[in-house]
Amino acid sequence: MARESESGLPIEPVYGPADLTGWDPAGKLGEPGSYPYTRGVYPSMYTGRPWTMRQYAGFGTAVESNARYRQLIAHGTTGLSVAFDLPTQMGHDSDAPLAHGEVGKVGVAIDSIEDMRVLFDGIPLDKVSTSMTINAPAALLLLLYQLVAEEQGVPADRLTGTIQNDVLKEYIARGTYIFPPKPSLRLTADIFKYCTAEIPKWNTISISGYHMAEAGASPAQEIAFTLADGIEYVRTAVAAGMDVDDFAPRLSFFFVARTTLLEEIAKFRAARRIWARVMKEDFGARNPKSWMLRFHTQTAGVQLTAQQPEVNLVRVAVQALGAVLGGTQSLHTNSFDEAIALPTDKSARLALRTQQVLAYETDVPATVDPFAGSYAVEKLTDDVEAAALDLMRRVEDLGGAEAAIEHGFQKAEIERNAYRIAQETDSGERVVVGVNRFQLDEEEPYEPLRVDPGIEVRQRERLTRLRSERDQGAVDSALTALKKAAEGEENVLYPMKEALRGRATVGEVCNALREVWGSYVPADAF
Repeated sequence: MARESESGLPIEPVYGPADLTGWDPAGKLGEPGSYPYTRGVYPSMYTGRPWTMRQYAGFGTAVESNARYRQLIAHGTTGLSVAFDLPTQMGHDSDAPLAHGEVGKVGVAIDSIEDMRVLFDGIPLDKVSTSMTINAPAALLLLLYQLVAEEQGVPADRLTGTIQNDVLKEYIARGTYIFPPKPSLRLTADIFKYCTAEIPKWNTISISGYHMAEAGASPAQEIAFTLADGIEYVRTAVAAGMDVDDFAPRLSFFFVARTTLLEEIAKFRAARRIWARVMKEDFGARNPKSWMLRFHTQTAGVQLTAQQPEVNLVRVAVQALGAVLGGTQSLHTNSFDEAIALPTDKSARLALRTQQVLAYETDVPATVDPFAGSYAVEKLTDDVEAAALDLMRRVEDLGGAEAAIEHGFQKAEIERNAYRIAQETDSGERVVVGVNRFQLDEEEPYEPLRVDPGIEVRQRERLTRLRSERDQGAVDSALTALKKAAEGEENVLYPMKEALRGRATVGEVCNALREVWGSYVPADAF
């Protein structure tokens, strides 16, 4: 009897040639580094060098996060991935009433250029690739990063990294939006234009399925809704007058890696194939780099358990292996204790060591796409592709990703799948080791890392001092210029940069845009 995959697709006990009747290797696979990129976006993949090993970090103050970054770099991390606290993600300063109790809790608090300066103190920004998990205020954090690089003497054309900048998925799965969808998409287009002109090596968006998966999306839903969002961003940029080949090579994606190894490998291969076809055939992109789906992967935090947390080391290793076998360009491995609290130094180091073992002790990087031609994986790749395309057609029938969001389509589909997973876990049909099977009578004690509650007080004091020392008249003038640009069609990043250079805060800049664009309130909030 066939088992069902995470996407509800059958996984047969045995696969053979009959499962691939009429299957054309040339059309379905091609060569590594060639259209349709099923086998990977680069000809040599990891045979030349391994994927970028990122560690997602950031907590408390910029000083504490800076210390963690230096430690990660010393241990061999080749790319930083910055976590911001909730007030920063929502465009609020640390002393805003809504920020109370959340400052520094799930990431680092960044209120102004002064915090960004401290965050990257002693870290040469021309030598490190930095990914920033920030969405609605992505433009602000990118500009702060550029300003700090200028202070280091690093020209913008030498900066490499990524801003997540995927606000559509916030309306679907995560909720850290600020502005309504239309002005948010306008801001995205402005970022594309700005980076094309000013920071050409920067990845302007990381279109994210990770958070949808964490909310309960199946693998097919994850890639379908993520690629549909990508199509919406491309349409927005083209409608704003950009040539697709001017910005598409800098688009990147962000996916999850679950413990269901075979379907995850199939998912990544299917996603590359779909995106290549969309960009080449639907958007008429001519540059092969525009056809490539390059992506970062993070292991599935939602699958980690607070019970018997050391078992998460095994889960993360399997998840990471799936990402590598699926052809990721960079990878973050979660720490085993993240279901309990922020990672300790030791657990963060173990997470990085997991990647290093895969890269340097296994033979997985020795050959490109080792599962190519596998009856099981090729059939699963085709099945996941077909399921994703069906969902993408349903999004298009509603008018595209933005219109489907307004209909609540993606959110409802994900919630339906999440409910199914919860039911299967509660009934024991879905086994979760240590939770509903193989439990311990008594859990071993674990001492989590705790965030200093005094962080909020210190951040508030820093803001008070900043506002007393800066030229308030210059800040007010810069914010007025920003609002004027937002009311018209001027690229808002240029006046935004000048406001931030003059020590306007993240909250003040976001509030200026709120005055012009308004704030998003979902229909079901009434």
